[in-house]
Amino acid sequence: MPFDIRPATASDIAAIERIVADAYSPYVLRIGATPGPMLDDYPARVAQGVVHVLETEEGIQAVLVLIPEADCLLLDNVAVAPGAQGKGYGRHLLRFAEDEARRRGHAWIRLYTQEKMTENIGIYRRYGYVETHRAEEIGLKRVFMKKPLF
Repeated sequence: MPFDIRPATASDIAAIERIVADAYSPYVLRIGATPGPMLDDYPARVAQGVVHVLETEEGIQAVLVLIPEADCLLLDNVAVAPGAQGKGYGRHLLRFAEDEARRRGHAWIRLYTQEKMTENIGIYRRYGYVETHRAEEIGLKRVFMKKPLF
């Protein structure tokens, strides 16, 4: 199915918040806390220009948040609507994020995820991300990863 990845607009916020809630809510019980993406201020993020959406004829199917840092991009959030998972949208968003980091002249991209989100860690490893360290922040055990882009 054809899709477009584009910057999010204010009219996308309800769909963004729904997708994030639907994608992350299954993890609440497992990690014993609300995942950070569910607490994010999406109106502010959209206004900052750091949110992209993947849209098909059926509407917005996935969300990507990329935070610029001094020497890289932080892949802050990738969320695919549960009904759209398995269609390769997450892979396309990861590729888009890496291309965007290259376009901005960065040699690498980084991310972090919850230690108990083991399937996500596996996905990132398959796409070339390597673990750099683990740390506890705001009471959450996180796995930090990065990917060289050369």
